Amino acid sequence: MKKIHLLLPFLLAACVDAQLAPDVSERSSDEFKIEVVSDQLAKPWGVATLPDGRYLVTEMAGTAQLISDDGIVALTGLPDDILVMGQGGLLGVLLAPDFASSGVVFLSYAYGDQKANGTAVYKARLENSALVDGEVIYKSTAKVGSAHYGGRMVLLPDDTLVLSLGDGFSFREKAQVLDNTLGKIVRLNMDGSPAKDNPFVTKEDASPEIYSYGHRNVQGLFYDAPTGKLWAHEHGPRGGDELNLIEAGNNYGWPLATTGVDYNGASITPYQSYPGTEPPVYDWVPSIAPSGLVIYRGDLFSAWQGDALIGALANQSLWRVDLDGEKVVGVEKLLADGGERIRDVKIDRDGAVLILSETAEGGRLIRLTP
Repeated sequence: MKKIHLLLPFLLAACVDAQLAPDVSERSSDEFKIEVVSDQLAKPWGVATLPDGRYLVTEMAGTAQLISDDGIVALTGLPDDILVMGQGGLLGVLLAPDFASSGVVFLSYAYGDQKANGTAVYKARLENSALVDGEVIYKSTAKVGSAHYGGRMVLLPDDTLVLSLGDGFSFREKAQVLDNTLGKIVRLNMDGSPAKDNPFVTKEDASPEIYSYGHRNVQGLFYDAPTGKLWAHEHGPRGGDELNLIEAGNNYGWPLATTGVDYNGASITPYQSYPGTEPPVYDWVPSIAPSGLVIYRGDLFSAWQGDALIGALANQSLWRVDLDGEKVVGVEKLLADGGERIRDVKIDRDGAVLILSETAEGGRLIRLTP
């Protein structure tokens, strides 16, 4: 209590922000049509829709499935060094822009062992139900422990690949240091090399692949082509999950500034904002544990155009953040009565919302339509 005078400006700022934040409304599952594509998944993590209508789903156990109307088939030819431990395993999946002709797929996964591990990117060609000619094209900075791998991937119009990474949980100070990739978003060429015009390529002792820094654990990443904006969200500790607009070279504040506290209730920093760092577009207190992100561009939910759809693990729901450009004008919690941890969110070819969820019994891929 004797230090309350030092924290008062920040507490007042938090109160002002809370007053300005839009109220959160809720909609139950029975307001939507829910089609179960598959309920035979085990801790699914990422999903991509193939041009032939099949779905490719990655699972944290180091496995992947191809789902079609004919059933589910295990994908072969996966990396042979996947570390399945803690939050590690097989993570994201991304199709090359010319996938229809090349068959090229990118997978992210945890590599290494308990003493030294990180996030890797694997590139291969899909032939029927097998990956062939696979190679590891990128490995992030290694760390100890089994938490905070990031793992989401998107492609930019210049055919560079953006990969989200985590801070390794116990190494949060590294997120502010540029000689490593912990707590960073990186931008790569399709062969895994750093993009030549990344913001720190000429900075001495900086990792040239870094695109932005000051992140905790980014598990939502989406490039919105109509606006040219790159969006991301990241896990806070107890509170302080953030939705951010990502720009090259920017510092997103972790752990200098956060609205969250440590898991034991201790303060991480006295600052909710900090000079030289970017504030979030929106943040959650308490934490919802966000995972998966899209900006909706489809025909089925006309009122959702340009809005962010975000899965929640701890909160077991789907969040719609109503965006007017870069401003949040409304927030809606969907499917909160479903009792499922939502791991990934994508838009299917017809505008349906694809959702990967985890239940006590396993995992599901579902399609959400009006």
